[in-house]
Amino acid sequence: MTVEELVENFSFFENWEEKYQYVIDLGRQLEPLPEELKTEIWKIKGCQSQVWLVPEFKQNSLHFRGDSDAILVKGIIAIVLIIFNDKSAEEIKTIDVSEIFAKLGLEENLTPSRRNGMMSMVAKIKEYAGAK
Repeated sequence: MTVEELVENFSFFENWEEKYQYVIDLGRQLEPLPEELKTEIWKIKGCQSQVWLVPEFKQNSLHFRGDSDAILVKGIIAIVLIIFNDKSAEEIKTIDVSEIFAKLGLEENLTPSRRNGMMSMVAKIKEYAGAK
């Protein structure tokens, strides 16, 4: 799924409850992270729930796998991965996530702790992109 498709899908929902359910559904589609990867090395600091984000450096792009112990957070991870997966380090550095999150309604509809966790994931992805 592309970011454009994600934004379009969100536009079909009339209220936040429907969007919330869609976020949960996206999380259910995430491939579970193997238990051996759920370690402190891959844990994202600043998230209320437990969140793991594992980068895979491919030839010209980065691919991420993620998981959480909270169903809504899994959906947020899925959204973040749709935005950043399989992009080059340069592309990742230039993505304006605030604009995308605003189009999706995430900025105003998530609790401050969920927003902080989401931004911690984004910061970690951009850190990985800078390290390449």
